[in-house]
Amino acid sequence: MENEKLRIDKYLWAIRMFKTRSLATDACRAGRVKLNGQNIKPSAIVKIGEVYQVSKGIEKKIIEVTSLSHQRTDSPTALTKYKDLTPVEETYGYKTMHNAPTLVRDRGTGRPTKRDRRETDELIDKLQDEV
Repeated sequence: MENEKLRIDKYLWAIRMFKTRSLATDACRAGRVKLNGQNIKPSAIVKIGEVYQVSKGIEKKIIEVTSLSHQRTDSPTALTKYKDLTPVEETYGYKTMHNAPTLVRDRGTGRPTKRDRRETDELIDKLQDEV
């Protein structure tokens, strides 16, 4: 059907980008969904072939619409409704942040001393320089 109309918030919910439609609507209103670098309203009409940039927290995805879906379906079916154009290095960068080392102090050691804080700051600076 050529003249089907589908809102962007409903489409993002149907392809499982967001857990609820209201979260998809809020993301559009907050400017986390863009078309050609421009913020779009939740009521914007989706067209096949358009490329959207969707931000969810630290995760950023670039998707191209391949077909429309009015109803939320299972994940394998939802993956056929869009093409993920996100660069590989961005995808792996997002996943490596979850595996980054965290600073843990032993329980009961008390408040860090000035020397401990300096060592921690040096370690953080080294880790940031590597990235």
